[in-house]
Formats: sequence, structure tokens, C-alpha cells
Amino acid sequence: MTLFRHLLLSACVALAACAQAPLRAESPQAQAPAKGEPRPPRVVVQKPEPRKAPLPGVDLSEDLLFKMMLAEVAVQRGQPHIAVQTYLELARETRDPRIAQRATEVAWNARFTSAALEAAGIWLQADPGSAQARQVIAALLVSQQQLSDAQPHLERWLAADGENVGAAFLQLNAQLARHKDKAAVYKLIKALAQPYSGVPEARLAVAQAAWNAGDVQAAHDEASAALKLRPEWEAAALFVAQALQRRAGSDAEATRFLGEYLETYPGARDVRLNYARLLANAKNYPEARKQFDVLVTEYPKNADVVMAVALLAVQANDYDAAEANLKRVLELDYKEPDVVRYYLGQLAEERKRPDEALKWYGSVTGGEQYISAQARYAGILARQGKLTEARAHLQQVSARNNVQRVQLVQAEAQLLRESNQYQAAFEVLGQALEKLPNSPDLLYDHAMAAEKVDRLDVLEGNLKLLIKIRPDHAHAYNALGYTLADRNQRIEEAHGLIETAIKLSPEDPFIMDSMGWVLYRMGRNQEGLGYLQKAFKLRPDAEIAAHLGEVLWALGEHEQAKAIWGRALKASPNNEVLQGTLKRLAP
Repeated sequence: MTLFRHLLLSACVALAACAQAPLRAESPQAQAPAKGEPRPPRVVVQKPEPRKAPLPGVDLSEDLLFKMMLAEVAVQRGQPHIAVQTYLELARETRDPRIAQRATEVAWNARFTSAALEAAGIWLQADPGSAQARQVIAALLVSQQQLSDAQPHLERWLAADGENVGAAFLQLNAQLARHKDKAAVYKLIKALAQPYSGVPEARLAVAQAAWNAGDVQAAHDEASAALKLRPEWEAAALFVAQALQRRAGSDAEATRFLGEYLETYPGARDVRLNYARLLANAKNYPEARKQFDVLVTEYPKNADVVMAVALLAVQANDYDAAEANLKRVLELDYKEPDVVRYYLGQLAEERKRPDEALKWYGSVTGGEQYISAQARYAGILARQGKLTEARAHLQQVSARNNVQRVQLVQAEAQLLRESNQYQAAFEVLGQALEKLPNSPDLLYDHAMAAEKVDRLDVLEGNLKLLIKIRPDHAHAYNALGYTLADRNQRIEEAHGLIETAIKLSPEDPFIMDSMGWVLYRMGRNQEGLGYLQKAFKLRPDAEIAAHLGEVLWALGEHEQAKAIWGRALKASPNNEVLQGTLKRLAP
């Protein structure tokens, strides 16, 4: 076989693939999304559709086959510009739906949105009855935030596949879930679902869109309608319960609803798990335990169910049941045994069984819990008076990356702080920072350690560098602002720093505490009191209590201040800030 004949054969194979292969690609964008950003919607066409439109009379000339071969070779060699441009030219020239489909696929995979849209448009013009073409065009338009343009394509796509319209709505909902304009998505889904009021998936899709748009009542009503259409559908039942929780602002209605649902559908496993969770949240432990027993009895060999029951038992403080079920999970060859061993270690620690906890933590050999298990192992040794051995344990742990190295250093520094060895903690963090000078976590922890050894120059330098590296690091602004305010230095600057921190993290009680404290330093006691009261309500921490009491004392509310200090002292008798405040104001 000559080389040219071989190339022709390869191109023919590619052409056959164009006619038969379904698209399985994520919708393209002009550029790949940045790290951390959501990926664009995903469309999966399950099977090739039967072709309804007649194929154009395209001669398989040597020129045509050569261009196809060139495009396929470019795909294989990772040269998307050549592949996309060549296939798009072929689609324009031939108007063949098979070539247009392949052009769409290549452009889609390469994230050339404009080219993919043009190719998909040619595909649809060549084969107007193609549901796949409409689906791809709609997905591309959605990824470009063009919902109104996508709507007619989505309507025809849904109408073209009446038998699978329910699955189509669930797929569509997944596509649109990450769209930024939640109100526009809700409007679109509602319009699309209007002709399908008897389809439960359509009603649940509307419920989910309403939920994302913040219309809890509509979400509840649509989910209830879906459940009425298909009473045994657990997903709909759980959505109704979720809406009841949000609407009522408590778990009571949702708990009652799920309990009644289980009376009719006792085999609803996921509903029972959620019912047990709500009972545990409400501290109705006897009833929660009954649900645990039912689940384990009905699904004794389902490791996921037994694991869920074990964690619910931990939440309910039913440590005997938790331990028994966790050990049972290990016997069932659970997919993540290190997670189970870690929880068993925590459970033993909670039950004041340090030797048993050491055994379990020591048996964790990998996974996300590995470093945390080693830190807890070292923490137990330190509490047993074996600080040197604890530090040695952490230092011999083999870190797999810089994240783990930082975590190990942080754990060692924490042991030193807990032993009041502040200088040693400062030095350990400083040595690590020399090797990883731009680590945000090390910069912050070293700054906090610097404060303990009165190295405010290091604290300020670290925090300013951290702010430069991470301008959205609320606690860096807060720590620097609070340090200045606490020392009554550069108060206006301190206020500005804390003001930035509270804009970045408005519900953080510690930042609220800092704002209250700096306002007190500025003589704005009544304003400061409001922040401190809100912070203390969110987090009754001893340091926040010290500040709140001091501001109340300054306002003449001595008895109220003493009451707050008294409660905090019982909970945290050794807190340095609280002890210092009491010595100054109420010795």
C-alpha cells in the first residue's frame, strides 16, 4: 500500500467517525478557565441520533481527504489552531453535517467558542432535525451567558426527545447550576418547564432554579409538586425537607415531614439518614438511635450506610455505637480505611483513652487525614509530658509536598505555644519561612509568634508582605490592625486596617471584636459596644468577653461586666487577656 493510499484510508476512517461518534466534550471557551474558577457547563450526548436530513452530494476528492487528514494529524499533535481552522473551512465548503459535527467537536475540545458556534450552526442548517446540534448550540450559548438566544434551541431539543424529557431537564439543570445570573436561569427553566407540568423532573428542575435564585417558597412548592407526581422519589422528598428548613428557620418542620414520609415509604434509605441527622441535631438521641438501628439492620453490608450511621452516632455522643460501627466499616473493606482509623483515633481521644488513640492515629498511613493524624499523635505525647518525643515524631514524618511541610511546622509550633515556649515557636516558624518565604500560612503564624516575643517589627513586616501576596487575606489586616489598637498606637491606621478586614469578612466574630476594640480606643464606646455584643453572641470567647466587659465597665455597667467576666472565667480560667483585664479593673 502506498503512503498516499494509507493516508486516504486513515482519512476515510476519520470521516466515518465523524458520521457516527457522539460528542463527549465540555463546552469550550476562548481560553481555559483559571485555576479555581468553575468549568463551563458539560453536555454529554448518550448515543448518536438517527439522521433525518439527506446528505449533500460531496465528492471525496483527494484535496478534501488530504485536508481532513491534515486536520486529524493536527489534533493528534496538539495543534488546535490548524485543526480547528481546517475543519471549519471544510464545514463551510461542504455543508456536510458529519464534517460540521466533527468540526464542532474539535473546536469544542480546543475551547474555540466562536468556531464551535459557527460549526454547530452549519451542522444544524445541514441537519435541521438534529437534537444533538441544538443541544450543543444551546450549551455553547449558555457558556457565553446568552440565555435568551439559547432558549429556542433548548425548547426544540426538549420537544424532540419526548421520551427522555425528564432526564433532559436534570441534565439541563446541571448545565445551568453554575451560571452567575441565578434569576435569569430561574426565568429560563420556568419557561422551558411550562409545557411539562406533569413531568416530575421538570418541576424539580424549577425548584432547584428557584432555590438558587433565593425564592424558597417557590422552591418548596415546585418540589412538593414533583413529589406529588412521583411520591416515592427520595430526591424530591429531601428537597422539600430542605426548603422547609430554610422557610421555617429551624429543623422542626423538616423533621416532622421526613418522619411522616418514612411511615409511607419505610425503605427510603437517604430520607432515613437525613431524618436521623436532624434528630441528632435536635439532641433527640433516643429516637436517632432507633433510626441508626434500622439502617444498620437493613443495610448491614453497605459500608457507606454503616459509616454514615457511625458519624451520626458520634454527633449524638453515642460513643459505643459509633465505635462499634466504625470497626464494622473496617471489616467491610471501606474505600477509605485511613479516614475510619482517624475517626477511631478521635473517638478514643474523646473518651480519654490516649494509648488507644495513639494506636489508631499511628495506623493512618495516607490520605487527607495523614498529617492531621500525625499532629494529633504528637499532641497526645506532648500532653503526656513528652514534648521532645512529640517534636521528634513530627520532624520524622515524610511530607509529600510543601502544603504538608507547612502543616507539620505549624503543628510543631502549636505544641511549643501550648507549652508556653514562645521563643522556640518563633524560631521554628522562622526557620521554615527561610525555606518557604512566601507561604501565607507561615507568614501569618510567624507574625503571631512574633507578637508573643515582642518582635513587632517582624509582625508588621510579615503581615504587610502577606497583604501584598494575598490582598484578600482578611485576618492579615485584622491582626495588624488589632495589634496596633491593643497597644494604642497609630489608631487611625489600625481602624482603617480593621475596616478593610470587616469588609472582606463581615460575619467573622474575631474581626467584629477588633472593630469594637479599636472604636473603644478611639473613644467611640457606644459604637464599639455594638460590635462586641454581636461578636460575643456569635462566639463567647474569653478574649471577646474581656473586651466586652471592659467597654461595659467604661460605660458604668459594672455588674453586667462582672457577670460576663465571671462566665468567661469559668470556661477559660487561664486566658491571659481575661486575667490581665480582671487584674486592672476588678482585682
